[in-house]
Amino acid sequence: MDLTEHKPGNHHVVRSVTDRSVRVDQTTYDSSLILGARYLESDWPVNSLADLDEATLAPLVTPEPELVVIGVGRTHQVLGIDIQRFFIQRGVGIESMTLAAAARTFNVLMSENRRALAAFILAHRKVDLPHGG
Repeated sequence: MDLTEHKPGNHHVVRSVTDRSVRVDQTTYDSSLILGARYLESDWPVNSLADLDEATLAPLVTPEPELVVIGVGRTHQVLGIDIQRFFIQRGVGIESMTLAAAARTFNVLMSENRRALAAFILAHRKVDLPHGG
């Protein structure tokens, strides 16, 4: 078996991920984001798979990636048929996986110089507002 040493290139690297944050390079983001080799959209307005529609998916296909990885939660969630069709019609591969798996996959894809994006859907803290007043 041949082993190839992968060295960091001129691309973003996911350093860590939790349900509520993703550390990219030296910055931690606490809202959903889209990440490519040299592309980062940190205010992607998606809180769950239910928020995915043509408007929120458009930024994932505009850069013309060969593959998009959507990371959400701690357990695997299946993408709806309409979402899958959206990518298939545009000739873009699509995979959904957990946040941790998406982070690992993104880093591997970048080390292979692949034209790929990762979309991280992060859980948002619910704020309990005081009652009465």
